[in-house]
Amino acid sequence: MKIAVVIPKYGLVGGAEGFAYELTERLAVRDCFDIHVFANQYRRGEAPIVFHKLPILPFPRFIRHISFARSAERKLRQDRFDLIHSHDRIFRTDLLTMHGIPHERWIKNARKKRLTLFDKSMTWVEKRGLTGPTLRMVLPVSELVKDELRKVYAIPEHRMRVIHPGISKERFTLPKRDACRKQVRSRHGLSPSDVVILFVGMNFEIKRLALVLEALAELVQKEKAAFTLKLLVVGKGDRHAYRTLARRLGIEKQIIFAGVTHEVESYYLAADIFVMPSIFDTFGMAVLEAMAAGLPVIITPKVGARDLVTEGLHGFILQENPQPAELAAKIGLLLDPRRRSKMGEAARTMALQHTWDRAADEMEAVYRIQR
Repeated sequence: MKIAVVIPKYGLVGGAEGFAYELTERLAVRDCFDIHVFANQYRRGEAPIVFHKLPILPFPRFIRHISFARSAERKLRQDRFDLIHSHDRIFRTDLLTMHGIPHERWIKNARKKRLTLFDKSMTWVEKRGLTGPTLRMVLPVSELVKDELRKVYAIPEHRMRVIHPGISKERFTLPKRDACRKQVRSRHGLSPSDVVILFVGMNFEIKRLALVLEALAELVQKEKAAFTLKLLVVGKGDRHAYRTLARRLGIEKQIIFAGVTHEVESYYLAADIFVMPSIFDTFGMAVLEAMAAGLPVIITPKVGARDLVTEGLHGFILQENPQPAELAAKIGLLLDPRRRSKMGEAARTMALQHTWDRAADEMEAVYRIQR
């Protein structure tokens, strides 16, 4: 089968970029596929893939998505493919993996902003693709994305199939845990006895870091003599603003900002609890990665990875708009090392069922059915 995979950036930093890369690299080594990737930027892997450069007009900004969609349409007409599989909004595709929700809903409901010309152009391209005559199936990355899509577009149930992102088992082998705990904790001045909460994200506001700080302040004040609780923040954001908040809450010494790291799996393995109470996250790869590292997780219903989290078994699912007291109470339950260990083991077992190889098997089944 000759497959065209379309995405602006292949194999670079980003959830959609990583998803497309991990999936396509695995499919391309299977004898039944001849895979061509159409992208503006790409990082070659080991798989036998043919790459096609798609130009994008960067300015004015609102033209970028239209430009990419036009380039894809022109290039794809130059050859014949059994299937076109896009990971981005374009005009014509057979299969569309949706990594986000309808763009207008994202801007208005999640970001609480007005649509700019850039947003309107993206919405226009999205609508043309999702209502076009060639679209056979939409592949949301979570039930959350699927539900949001059906609020805007009349897509029949039989033309939608959720395919979750996966993890690579080798990244989270537990024999590494002791070495990672020692190395990471030593690097950041954490003791072996500290109970470390891990927060990972590139958007502190959307992922509600302020809520985590407020919950930690409540917990530290209530349980001050019982334990040493620390928050390890990995990612990029306005450190000054959150340090100021931590200082005002009296927990400045409890917070460590580690910045961006290329060895995030070491931080998962060095931590005890993972918290990500996002306002909205279409999936949340960090949740699956934390589970693979054996951490109990605390999330909200607006995190797509909730599909894999059973309340009280793998961690906790907060209310949609949680208060600091609720989050503090859930963290408090995980201060019991036996409960924390039991939930962490269950979380890891669940995560290891969702590998990239499994996702590739699911995608191959879709390709064969839709050919």
